[in-house]
Amino acid sequence: MAALPCGVQALAQQQTPIPTLQPPPTGYAFPTQETLSYTVDWRVFTAGTAVFNLTREGNVQKVNATADSVGAVTMLFPVVDRFQSGFDTRTGCSTGFSKQLQEGRRKVSSDLSFNYGQGKQTQVERNLVKGTSKTQTASIPACVTDSLSAIFYAASQPLIIGKTVSFPLADSMRTVTVVMKVEAREEIKTPAGTFQTIRVQPTADEGVVKNRGKIWIWYTDDPRHIPVQIRAQLFWGTITFHLQSYDTK
Repeated sequence: MAALPCGVQALAQQQTPIPTLQPPPTGYAFPTQETLSYTVDWRVFTAGTAVFNLTREGNVQKVNATADSVGAVTMLFPVVDRFQSGFDTRTGCSTGFSKQLQEGRRKVSSDLSFNYGQGKQTQVERNLVKGTSKTQTASIPACVTDSLSAIFYAASQPLIIGKTVSFPLADSMRTVTVVMKVEAREEIKTPAGTFQTIRVQPTADEGVVKNRGKIWIWYTDDPRHIPVQIRAQLFWGTITFHLQSYDTK
């Protein structure tokens, strides 16, 4: 076999292997029914609302999320976004991820599916304004999470101050390594109450996590690890999700 060019060899040496997605610990209880509602603040005013609804169907945890602009933001840049995902509660493997985005004049939808037996992911994306669509395929490891399921998969993992949790994330037809840095304990006040929390910062070298700027998630410091606050520092400002209400019915 011919030797690789020096530049290719250097690149191969720099690449970090994708970690294996660790299954949720035995005994961790995912909710059978849970609705988390948030207010979304930008600077000093409320810019929107977000809702996560979790349900269980057998061994699959279904996650549905909505994000809507409110008030003056709706007049300037209306947002009506919908997301759906699912993952196997035994393995953590995502079963798929779909989204329907209406942001300003942009209207798109996409469906991402995983075939672990073939090691392949397939995404069908539709531009609802232009009436066009495209299909893409790419390889994936034996098990990945997606950008919505990851929030609740990570909650199942041990969150130990000073440690990290790493996992593979399917992101824009690539597989990237997300490292959750477990930073500190912190008391957080939200409209839903005051919580003792563990602050976690997801990081990645590429993809949506890196491109969204800096992100933090505050999980309750108890076995449930409920995300009570989420903050993203973006190039145009900081938005913060504050837990407004929590319902298990």
